[in-house]
Amino acid sequence: MHDSGGVQLTRALKLAALFLLLVPRFLAAAVTLWLLDFLCIRRKVLLQMGARPHSADDPPLCVSDSNRMFTLESLRAVWYGQKLDLLKSARLGRAAPNTEVVLVPERRPLRILDCMRGTRPLVLNFGSCS
Repeated sequence: MHDSGGVQLTRALKLAALFLLLVPRFLAAAVTLWLLDFLCIRRKVLLQMGARPHSADDPPLCVSDSNRMFTLESLRAVWYGQKLDLLKSARLGRAAPNTEVVLVPERRPLRILDCMRGTRPLVLNFGSCS
């Protein structure tokens, strides 16, 4: 079944709005990564301009001395992380999402909030016993 023109337009507008929301966050993170690399390179160059010899016991100048932070892979990870953060359903100060879970003994699916008993708090344990 093909989507109508109105549905396609709505989907395109949603994607455009998502893109416009993500771009400033992504650019801020990308500039931060670039600045971290720039400061580490600058510090390394300035220290090398001094006549002080380096010994094997010296700690690295920065975290990114041998591995740059401003790479295509890190930018992809930042974009993906920003997108996940923007699209998450749980938000601070809002109602918790009522996701589906499976009760282990009965292997029966139900919603998390179906386990609530009156006004008692609901505690979820995602750990394991080993």
